[in-house]
Amino acid sequence: MHAPDGFPLAVQTSGLEDGPVLLLLSGQANSHEWWTGLREAYESRFRVVTFDYRGTGGSRGPVGEWSTETFADDAAHVLRELGGGGAAVHGTSMGGRVAQHLAARHPELVGRLVLTCTSPGGPHAVERSPAVRKRLADDEQRGRVLRELFYTDAWTGESHLFGDPTMTVEESRAHLRASNRHDAWEALPLIQAPTLVLHGTDDLMVPSANAPLLARRIPGATMHLYEGGRHGFFDEFSEDLAPVLDSFLET
Repeated sequence: MHAPDGFPLAVQTSGLEDGPVLLLLSGQANSHEWWTGLREAYESRFRVVTFDYRGTGGSRGPVGEWSTETFADDAAHVLRELGGGGAAVHGTSMGGRVAQHLAARHPELVGRLVLTCTSPGGPHAVERSPAVRKRLADDEQRGRVLRELFYTDAWTGESHLFGDPTMTVEESRAHLRASNRHDAWEALPLIQAPTLVLHGTDDLMVPSANAPLLARRIPGATMHLYEGGRHGFFDEFSEDLAPVLDSFLET
């Protein structure tokens, strides 16, 4: 598939061919691999859709000044091409930022919205601390730091959340700029879809104080905080969260 400007977009579908659409949006500098081990839980009930953001996975081309709005419009194009109007959308981390603009800019395409471990961006957001930023800037320790920020000490599994290793430095920096420049504060009241805001209480990457900001700003939104969860809580505690998500998505 190609975006309207010709940029190639790699799209993946699984599950029920004629089922209701569930679009899953991954985090910053990650491809659809982010959802490995998670999408399968929905495949018996949904047509599960993912796509690789520009600069990740199979979506490669000239690097531009991408934004979360760019990625949101790409997501809208994917949904339209697949005939997925009124889709359920679950965005995590930067994917939650993309989902905010998708729901606000293209309300006819989003039937239900889940925003997980994300923030509104801009001056109203609660940003990670300088200490966390310093730790993330240490390239030699980055893998260990990400593991500590995403998962609790009890976690022993394999993660697909630590970035697309095929990205160039230029592509990674373009994603970082897009995420850092995100500001959906004025757009949030335009969201019409029923919205669930999820966050782990111990998230230091995107502090949980952002969850009530989103929940109050989006009309009718509800919020669920997972005690002790870090930035990857939706992966580590996916079985615990399944009843919450299933109840919301299937209502």
